[in-house]
Amino acid sequence: MDWSKKRCVVLDMDGTVYLGHIPIDGAVGFIQRHWNSLDFYFLSNNTSKSPFTYVDKLNGMGIAAREDLLLSPVTPLVDFLRANGILRVFPVGNADFQHDLLKRMPELQLVEEGAQAVVLAYDTELTYHKLARSALLLQDSSVLFLATHPDLVCPSPEGPLPDVGSFISLYATATGRKPQHIFGKPDPAVLAPLLARYRKEEMVMVGDRLSTDMQLARNAGIDSILVLSGEATRADLAREEHQPTLVLEDLGHADKDWA
Repeated sequence: MDWSKKRCVVLDMDGTVYLGHIPIDGAVGFIQRHWNSLDFYFLSNNTSKSPFTYVDKLNGMGIAAREDLLLSPVTPLVDFLRANGILRVFPVGNADFQHDLLKRMPELQLVEEGAQAVVLAYDTELTYHKLARSALLLQDSSVLFLATHPDLVCPSPEGPLPDVGSFISLYATATGRKPQHIFGKPDPAVLAPLLARYRKEEMVMVGDRLSTDMQLARNAGIDSILVLSGEATRADLAREEHQPTLVLEDLGHADKDWA
């Protein structure tokens, strides 16, 4: 890959920049060394944290991130809600997610009665009450079922944790329904602001997941770097028909390929 053509680096976060609360030193170092020569954007499907929370976390690791550099599935979700005149939703998401949703769409009402849609996010405060009430709402076929992203698990220092994709399987068993729309990676709509600003050859997606990060790069028609610091392994990669542009142990090794 010719780094001299790159201007925009889109970074997955968990598994790429850090694991849970632990920074991946090589990745953090690369970002710091090239902060003034490349445009870094941070993209996570994890809707359990607001952009402000992510900025605070990255700043604490020595990365000068700002809220305008954060990309989230909540952006295309809000675009969809507005385009379809949906003003009342029942959220299955934690307080951070609900705060972010209302900040982006103040006219939205988070309600059960009269809900036009159930919105499923990565709910780290999930309760049986939320599951029960949302499942009952989904008995009505006129109520839309929307999910922020498809990830089966969320990486952590202790191992993978159930994420929205796993919750979707629960709902399918309990209600017979799957989401009509799933936002976030690998849907290239999450990159729309950047695709309007940069040429595709100027962009590269960096991530640790084949099914979301690398598939997003293919869907968007941009170069990709798979890092082995998170979920994917070389054994996983060997089974893939489509290969990333570059494979690295972590992003810190990208300096060896710097042109």
